[in-house]
Amino acid sequence: MRILLIIGQIILAGMYGMAGFMKFTTPFDQLSAAMPWALSVGEFMTRFIGLAELLGAVGLVLPGLLRISPKLVGYAALGLMVVQILAIPLHLSRGESSALMLNVPLLYISVFVFWGRTFSAPIASRFSDIKTSSLAESR
Repeated sequence: MRILLIIGQIILAGMYGMAGFMKFTTPFDQLSAAMPWALSVGEFMTRFIGLAELLGAVGLVLPGLLRISPKLVGYAALGLMVVQILAIPLHLSRGESSALMLNVPLLYISVFVFWGRTFSAPIASRFSDIKTSSLAESR
């Protein structure tokens, strides 16, 4: 289970990291030519989505690697679930059903990582060992 969760986190971090970086840094005229939906939501919202995806990608990896506030991994997956829950109706309303070939799997992987890192196989915090040993020593 833990290996599947790590694979899911890597897939999501890679996909959202690349997509977020592109949405956040590409000149808007070039970006809107490649992603026509960007014109309908505007430059500010497109950049905001890119930033949210970048932060979600970092949140999927960094807290778990450092084992500092690892519950943030689940919250990052939850945030990326929201991104997809909002993206799917947008693409459907624009007749861009081909985008669902990417949106739906990303949503499912995000749900799996959220469930796994929140309930099934959470990552232990580096500081939980310190607290436990400190309590044992004080007795």
